[in-house]
Amino acid sequence: MAITTATGAKYFIGGTTAISYASDAAAIAAFEALTWVEIKEVEDGGEVGDESADVTFQSLGDSRVRHLKGARDAGTIAMVVGDDPLDPGQVAMRAAEKTKFQHNFKIEYEDAPSELYENSVDYFRGLVMSARKNIGTGDNVLRRTFNVGISTPILTVDTALLP
Repeated sequence: MAITTATGAKYFIGGTTAISYASDAAAIAAFEALTWVEIKEVEDGGEVGDESADVTFQSLGDSRVRHLKGARDAGTIAMVVGDDPLDPGQVAMRAAEKTKFQHNFKIEYEDAPSELYENSVDYFRGLVMSARKNIGTGDNVLRRTFNVGISTPILTVDTALLP
């Protein structure tokens, strides 16, 4: 498969329904059964993906620092949107920011290699940590940044042939 651009990627919020991660297949089935609301006008989708903490130990005997892999962190998405106070997805994100509850998220990438394939999708749960408005200068589009702290593994459904 060839590389592709981020153009066409869509972001969704899906409520607070708990998802069991007993197995990847069960979790993906539970995510796929949810009702999703698209978050429109996304300009920058940020970064997602695990990164291990750098755990260090300084050995006195040989004056070397040892690096070990610690806990995995899927990160915080800094999702920048053109601020639309009437968009149902942005309304849901602003409401989620006011709570302490985990929400379900879905990212669908427009990466199918042909019309015979479906797009790949990422699923995860996280907390909407902020909903800051960026006013900027006179010729700036009003934007809002939603920071989403990812709390679970990111489950990917790879592109596949349509049934």
